[in-house]
Parts: sequence; structure tokens; C-alpha cells
Amino acid sequence: MVALPPDVGRGISEPQHTRGAHRTHPRPRLPALDTFFVPRRPHPAARGRPFRHGGSTVSDLNPVAARRSFLKYTGALGAAATVTTTLSACSGGPKSTTDTDGGGKGGSETLTAVIGYGNDGSWDPTQTASAFCMAANHHIYEGLLDTDPIDRKPYAALATEVPADLGATTWRFTLREGASWHDGKPVTADDVVFTFDRILDTGTTTLAQGFFAAWLKEVRKVDAQTVELVLKFPFPDGAPRLTLAKIMPKHVFGKPGGWDKATTGTAVGSGPYRMTAHNPKSNTTFAAYEKYNGPRKAAFKKMNWLTIVDAAPRVAKISGGSADAQIADNIPYANIAQLKKDGLKVEGGAGMNHMFLLFNTAHKPFDDVRVRQALHYAIDTEKMIEVALKGRGRAASSFLNVDNPTYRKAKTVYGHDPEKAKKLLEEAGVSGLTIDLMAVNVSWIVDCLPTIKASWDAIGVKTDLDPQETTAVFTKLDQKKDFQVVAAASNPNQFGLDADLIMRYNYGPENLWMGYARWAGNSAAKKLFKLMDQATREPDAAKKKAMTQEYIDLVAEQAVIYPVVHNELVTAWNPEQLTGVRPQAYPGINVLQSKPAG
Repeated sequence: MVALPPDVGRGISEPQHTRGAHRTHPRPRLPALDTFFVPRRPHPAARGRPFRHGGSTVSDLNPVAARRSFLKYTGALGAAATVTTTLSACSGGPKSTTDTDGGGKGGSETLTAVIGYGNDGSWDPTQTASAFCMAANHHIYEGLLDTDPIDRKPYAALATEVPADLGATTWRFTLREGASWHDGKPVTADDVVFTFDRILDTGTTTLAQGFFAAWLKEVRKVDAQTVELVLKFPFPDGAPRLTLAKIMPKHVFGKPGGWDKATTGTAVGSGPYRMTAHNPKSNTTFAAYEKYNGPRKAAFKKMNWLTIVDAAPRVAKISGGSADAQIADNIPYANIAQLKKDGLKVEGGAGMNHMFLLFNTAHKPFDDVRVRQALHYAIDTEKMIEVALKGRGRAASSFLNVDNPTYRKAKTVYGHDPEKAKKLLEEAGVSGLTIDLMAVNVSWIVDCLPTIKASWDAIGVKTDLDPQETTAVFTKLDQKKDFQVVAAASNPNQFGLDADLIMRYNYGPENLWMGYARWAGNSAAKKLFKLMDQATREPDAAKKKAMTQEYIDLVAEQAVIYPVVHNELVTAWNPEQLTGVRPQAYPGINVLQSKPAG
């Protein structure tokens, strides 16, 4: 455990997790998503690091435990996590907060939360897609605007108001008077310009760049408390995205090596909570920031977020004789009934959470679209949903989930059709194919793997399952090691709801995922990127929607990175201890509107 000084949150770095670089380094690579699947990029000085769009981790089991977990699930698919006091001893963190100071003002209670994703991904807000780190950063940092965690409507955070005319090409923001960093220094316009300079710097690849570069031209200082955002064209959809540009202090992260520290766990924000201790693969603690004067004040004096990826000990922390947490995310479907019986509130959210297949198009025969399509057609998704997901999922009928406002059923839908799969393989001249399916060891993904194996074996494709820690998977991808197919989880709803943002997370000429797939130079990819840019610039909402649906048809047809199933995420909490909880349809928790019960 590492204790932090009361004014600054710092993290312990581990060599294998190093990523991100000061902007003066030559083009560092971008990290990935964590519900998800989060790829990561290596530090230029240590080429060989991993990521999913920015650098994050979904699973934190050690290799032996991961393999043990996999064998358990393949032997008894979908079995409920057994909740016992013995299992709780296997949890990934201490029972109480590990911060060393008394914390700030705020509620008198301590909140203990259990997060089903790793806390050892990138903590750099411009880079991370880690479920744990992104959720925590929403409590530590602020954007000029932030968004409601459910409906994603923007509200004034560091800025004093939302621009009246979001259709304009210049947005002016005045900073909140008295806003300060967690080390006590004032927030200024220089910090805002510093943050956006990093995001828009073409010499530094960040995850956030993909969400802003297409429409945001520059950010300029007007005076010490005022900035202007200059857009390339009218883009009202950009307002909710400002929550992804968490403003960061120049005096901390502008120093040599500052961005490396941001990656490994140094967190100094202006939000309602400050980090007080960070223990990779164990827990992260927070305290209410006493000088915070923004719109969503801390309701808890302290918070202790445990990272427990394995399902059984995660459930044991929220229920049973040894329970000492008030809230947990990523609840296994098989445990829902028992947790409700125990008096917990258990609710889910359906959104973009999904399992996808990523193909290496540089590894034959996966360069042939017919082979990729065949493997999708072969999967018995209804069996997967019934057995592994306990009915809480839907077979993908588009890249987008059915509740997305831009959803339309794609022209290519991969219903279970083994005969069509065999025919496509025959047309491609492929026989005797053996696949090593590398996968992240997120518990529900592991539950789904046996159905994929059985389905592919049934069409004559010998399949070996290879679940690994997420960090291990993405290390191999970032090191450009050869692979055939990867199965992982993702949820772009972590970033927002608009289709343009969701699609640009996975597709784009400089996109990290395209580098993993080795597909960006393909003629179909170039056509796709052109269609995406045209849709982004289209001012008419109806036309934009139709254009987006058109290029999603191309994404579905090519099936380079494509969902197999969309599923529901479930959160459980103790209603006798917590009120105001709103379960998210994406990983992590947001307790900015929650408070102690009673």
C-alpha cells in the first residue's frame, strides 16, 4: 500500500503497465476500452507495452487464477458465484480505506464499492478507456461541461454555463470562480488550453483525439478565466463530448514526465473527490475535497473502491456474512435472484455492452471477408444468450444496440446458419482451419467462449480457447505479435451515446483498433473512412442518421471488428445504506448523486 500526501494523489507504476508519454516524445501510441476491452500503447522508451484505445485493463487475475477460473466456467457454464465467507478472503483489496489523512468535508460516511474491472490501467484522462479509471476520473476531474451519467445531457462543470447557441462555430466559456486543483492552486484558462493542446496535437496520439480532431479546430485563451473553442463546422453533438476532455493542471502534468505520471496513477483534479491512495490490483481510495465549489458536491467523507475481477469474491463483498461493501457493479446474472432475496437492490442497464470478435486481416485466411462472415454465421448466439447470459442479451443485428437512436438493422445480420458458414468457407477455399481464439478473462466473456468453440467445431473449424488477462492480450497486440482472432468485451457508451463517437472509437485511419486488425489500408476501409467523415460534417440530423446507417452496413458486411451479442450490465447495492443510485448501462459506477441512506 502506498499512502499519499493529503494534497496530491499519486499511483504506483508497474513496468508492464507503463504507457503514455510527455508530448515532446515522438508519437506515443494510443490505448484501448475496458468493460471492456482496453488496448494500450507502450511508452516510446519501452516499446512493447499494451492497450485497447488508450490503455486500460479489464481483468486483474493472475495467470494461474485466470486459467483456474476458465476451467471452472467451462466445466459448469454459467454457474452462480458461490458466496461464502471463505471466498471473501480472496478479495482484491483491504476492507477499509487506506488513506492516511482525515479527508475533506462532505458526508460523514465512508463508501466501500466493488468494481469488477482492474484499477491498473491508464489513469490519464486523455488516454484511458479503463472502466475503473474512467469511472474514478469522473469523480476526480471536471470537464468544461460534464454529462449526466444516464441521459448524457451536458451541464456546466468547470464552466459557468452551457453555450446558448451550440450551432455556432465559436463557443465561449468562463471558468467557475474559485475553482481550484486538489493541491490548492487555482484553475486557469492556461490549464484548459494545455489540456486541449495535448488532445489536438497531431504529434501525440491520444484516445481523446479521435473524439475531437474531426470537428474542433483550436482552443484559445481570452483572459485568465475565459477560453474559446473554435469549431471547424457547426457540431452541436460536440457539447456532450466535452466531458471526455477532463481539464488537467499544467503545473503538474506539463512538467517533464508528467504524462507518464498521469498514466500510472497520479491524479490531481478539481472535482469533488481527490485520490488519497492507489494500490494497483487492490484498491483506490478517495476523500471529499473540502475546497470544491462545483455543482455536484461529495456526499461521502471517504470512498474505498476495491478492484475484484473474479465473480465469486466480488459478490461475497456485497452479500453474506462477510459483506462490507455497499455497492458492486458487474453482477453475474446467476446471482441476481439470491442478492434480491438478501434484500439488495439489483438493477441492470442495456446499452452498447457487447462481446466482439477482432480479426487479424494480415493473417490468412482472415483477410478474406467470406471467412470472417462464416465464423460469425456459425455462432449459435441464441444458445449463448440462454446459457451464458441467462437471457440477458440480444444477438447483434447492427454494430449499434437496438436502443441507440441511430439504430437500424444492418443489411448483413449474422443469424445462426452453420450451412451458410460452411458454404462461405468452401467458396473461400478454406478447409482444415484451426483457430487459437485469444480472449480476455472477463467473467461473462469466459462464460460465452464454450459456445463459440462448439459452434466453430461444428463447421469443421478446430478451435482452441485461450483466455488471458486483458493486459496480456493487449500487450501482444501492441507489440504487433501475430494472432488470429480475439474475443473481448467493449462498451463505447463509456464515452457517450452518439453513433459518430461510438463508431470512431473502433474505426478510423489512425485508429488503434485498425492497427490491431491491420485493415486501415484496405480499399473497403478507405471507403468507410470517407463515408464517416461525410456523415460527421452533415448538418441535417435526418441525413446524418441515414448516412451513418449506410456506413454501418459496410462495417457489418466486412466484420473486421464486430459484435456477437449485446448484453445487460447489472449493479447491486444496499438500499438501507445508499440512496440515489442510478445503475449504468456501461461499466463502473457514478455516485455523484448518491448519498448515505437515512
